[in-house]
Amino acid sequence: MIAAPDRTPLPRSFFDRPVLEAAPALLGRLLVRVFSPKGRVVLRLTEVEAYAGEADPGSHAYRGRTARNAVMYGPPGHAYVYFTYGMWHCLNVVCGPEGFASGILLRAGEIVEGAELVRPRRPTARRDHELAKGPARLATALDVDRTLDGTDLCGAEGAPLRLLTGTPAPASLLRAGPRTGVSGEGAVHPWRYWIDGEQSVSPYRAHTPRRRPGTARGANRKGS
Repeated sequence: MIAAPDRTPLPRSFFDRPVLEAAPALLGRLLVRVFSPKGRVVLRLTEVEAYAGEADPGSHAYRGRTARNAVMYGPPGHAYVYFTYGMWHCLNVVCGPEGFASGILLRAGEIVEGAELVRPRRPTARRDHELAKGPARLATALDVDRTLDGTDLCGAEGAPLRLLTGTPAPASLLRAGPRTGVSGEGAVHPWRYWIDGEQSVSPYRAHTPRRRPGTARGANRKGS
């Protein structure tokens, strides 16, 4: 008989450690989004990316602290939400020692509860495993925007976003590779982690410069 996932909250100490330890350990954990009084959605994490603060050219904190990225500097266990390309939000988890600004981008997951609340938000998804397949889709599916920036993911029952213990992915299924869409030095780091064989994992895409109207081709850095 397969044991049910552990629904106890992840403690803050889980996030208060180096990002390259915390990121793969998040796979298989449960992200809960509460839509009071409509109910809640539970997502099992299947893909994440690590960003190592000011030491990482792919990170939003690479050039230091700003009003936009202030939440990244801690304390750990909080949500960092950013808006990108004028269209999409992405959800990250702050981790590591306070002041270091490392974070984990939540790239994809499987909706294990509340899919009926998600489908109207993701009408282009052909199958349920596509509902949160990619970081922008995950945030859209869970109705995450900048109003949730700074939310304590270790909060009490009923908080809008929480991370629960779930069932950690077995080591035999953990995979690592380059981060999606990261350019320059950061492109070589194998800091994207996923569970092998999961249909909800997004396809890898190398960095492609985006052309904006009236400008030269520019960088396409995304990540936390």
